[in-house]
Amino acid sequence: MRLRVKFSKHGALRFIGHLDVMRYFQKAIRRANIDIAYSEGFSPHQIMTFAAPLGVGLESNGEYMDIEVNSLTGSGQIMDALNGQMVDGIEVIEVKLLPDDAGNAMASVFAASYSIRFREGFRPVFLSVRSLDDFYGQREIEVTKKTKRSEVTFDMKPYIYELGLDDDGEVVRLTVDASSAGNLKPALVMRAYYEMNGSELDEYALLITREETYLNAGNAEQPRLMPLGFIGSDF
Repeated sequence: MRLRVKFSKHGALRFIGHLDVMRYFQKAIRRANIDIAYSEGFSPHQIMTFAAPLGVGLESNGEYMDIEVNSLTGSGQIMDALNGQMVDGIEVIEVKLLPDDAGNAMASVFAASYSIRFREGFRPVFLSVRSLDDFYGQREIEVTKKTKRSEVTFDMKPYIYELGLDDDGEVVRLTVDASSAGNLKPALVMRAYYEMNGSELDEYALLITREETYLNAGNAEQPRLMPLGFIGSDF
């Protein structure tokens, strides 16, 4: 039986890397007495899969992991047991039972939505609904992305699904491809937006929060974004 666990990550823990988060949950699951399944072989490990590793420095309200268990109690009991082992900054939000034919969390990721705020004194003077519309309305948005071995120039426009400004005009709302094939970083989008407006993005300027991680409940031609917990059920 597989469970999909949704959790948030805030505060100082945003500076903890993905491997440390994984180790943290492994210990928390043991301490919470969750009847988790282990792999076979000489070095058994908990059967656990995370959806999309979160970049260091980012906060999130929509992280997911799948775990395999040998027995069930109830969604509420498992969530309470896990939260009883959490430190400030990480909170389990929901626990769902997955159907047998569900893909794992990592393979299911299609897109992610973000809220982008600006540190005090770093809000760009050109930020507006119109400037964001002009940016997103371009036929192509070419950027150069550095990899470990080289630089790659590509058109990021097909990987941006939504871009706008909240009603207060202070928070950028962005939804982008987060699949293994695309995986567009929100900071890269903002860098291109700054450059179009003749400015340079200060790496300290942004406060980025991942709001949700999505699967595609439609098809390649007509995507329908649904949260990863959409396919699970309470028990």
